[in-house]
Amino acid sequence: MPVGNLFRRAIRTGYLCATSCRQNRILLASLSTQTKNKLDLAGIFPPITTPFNADETIAFDKLEKNLSLWKNIPFKGYTLMGSNGEYVFLSLEERLDIVQKVISLTKGDDKIIMVGTGCESTQATIKFTNQIASVGADTALVVTPCYYKGGMSNSALIQHYRKVADNSLIPILLYSVPSNTSIDLAEDVIIQLADHPNIIGLKDSGGNIAKLSNIIFATKNKDFQVLAGSASFLYPALMAGCVGGVCALANVLGKDVCNLQSLFEKGLHSSAIDLQLRLVAPNQAVTAKYGIPGLKVAMEWFGFYGGHPRSPLQPLTEEQALKMKEDFTTRNFMQ
Repeated sequence: MPVGNLFRRAIRTGYLCATSCRQNRILLASLSTQTKNKLDLAGIFPPITTPFNADETIAFDKLEKNLSLWKNIPFKGYTLMGSNGEYVFLSLEERLDIVQKVISLTKGDDKIIMVGTGCESTQATIKFTNQIASVGADTALVVTPCYYKGGMSNSALIQHYRKVADNSLIPILLYSVPSNTSIDLAEDVIIQLADHPNIIGLKDSGGNIAKLSNIIFATKNKDFQVLAGSASFLYPALMAGCVGGVCALANVLGKDVCNLQSLFEKGLHSSAIDLQLRLVAPNQAVTAKYGIPGLKVAMEWFGFYGGHPRSPLQPLTEEQALKMKEDFTTRNFMQ
């Protein structure tokens, strides 16, 4: 049974209430210990975009369309409320509405639902994590708090994550994305947190393969899973021991990103390397170069609904879109 369903059943049957109490923590520790080994994250997760209507309301019909297309791709699951989902522009109510909609639309698809729940305060993070747990999410992706960056010492971050994990109804993953937060979770912090029974892994978007290798080596006996946070370094991350990736490009070239992992797992390294090299330029285009506006334009090219980003982000200019297309055509992903 998926972890989200396990906790949701516990809540609904009265064995677990959504408030913090000693009895809950005891049961939570027991359930978390049982589930750490059972949530297999190996595979590719697209950090799905949030589609908007012209008035910037959420286009739930377009979300349903995209999910119907992604359903045909062998993803391990979906990541909601990640950076590419424009979660910072969404209210908590909107975030929860999207999570509930995706869970409803993917019921029976055997996909892991991973949801970004990181807030600036520890208490807000715990509250939102348990809200998404109560509607059936399987795991929470918790980004580093960053507004008071100067106060985010290693000890502060360790305390934050331990409190969230202690009180979360579902397993959590650490999320390090220094390009957005200017905070790069330190190796020793990650290794210490990997001991917690309710912290099951890490999504790392920094791309430092030496760092990833050290973390994977140090946690190899801890049932701790590491996911690459970008298609640009997916192959070397897999070589280092990562179990998969949460890759923005998978919104667009999902079959190719999944195929890269499949080639790696089959030992077809020459083909995997060739594909990895082709994926780098398109991935850079929809992330560092043109960001979410570029990602949404590229989605339109491949039959998905992209639409415009929510303001203050601005859509690509026609000139930018034409330039970005070269990154796809020169790598033979489109004509």
